Amino acid sequence: MARRVVVALLGPVPWTPPGIDPAAWRAALAEDVVDLLATLQEVETAIAATPQDRALAESLVWPGTTVYEVPAATGTAVLAALTGYDQAAVVAADAPDLPGLTVGKLLRPLTTRPVAVAPAEGTGPGLLGIASRLPVPGWLPEVDLDTAFPADVRRAAPQPGDVAVTAAWRRLRGPADLTNLDPAVEGWETTRALLSHHP
Repeated sequence: MARRVVVALLGPVPWTPPGIDPAAWRAALAEDVVDLLATLQEVETAIAATPQDRALAESLVWPGTTVYEVPAATGTAVLAALTGYDQAAVVAADAPDLPGLTVGKLLRPLTTRPVAVAPAEGTGPGLLGIASRLPVPGWLPEVDLDTAFPADVRRAAPQPGDVAVTAAWRRLRGPADLTNLDPAVEGWETTRALLSHHP
């Protein structure tokens, strides 16, 4: 069986709901993503952060979870830092209600394709995550989860079909995204608790 890892990437969080401390908001979002990843079967989990975010990453980890320090908060930088695995996925740490099934769909195409990307819901740029067989294909461009489009990655591939585009999911990057949170969905307890004290 392939050895797989899913990594939560701590990137910038440009927006915070009114009345909530930005640092607490960022930590809550990331904690919920990390907690979700810890429940996944047949994958190892990790966190990646730049040196300035190392302390935040360390505060979120479960016992035995690896923290990867990367030079830039990009999907490509994280994938390049991983060794000892056959497949890896990197997901943004600002999607607190991310379903485990969506992460599974990001990894599944790697049985037949070298790379897969999951778009962030909405009309703007950004990816929820990227997955790749390891070592990373030499043609994979720099992929910033905040600014990339699936088409950017497909354009770089030898053939567009080398990149699978999987199910999209929302990231909390602005007020409109907040309105899409579904209270009926399980999980995202830390974010939910923070929001409940700040109507």
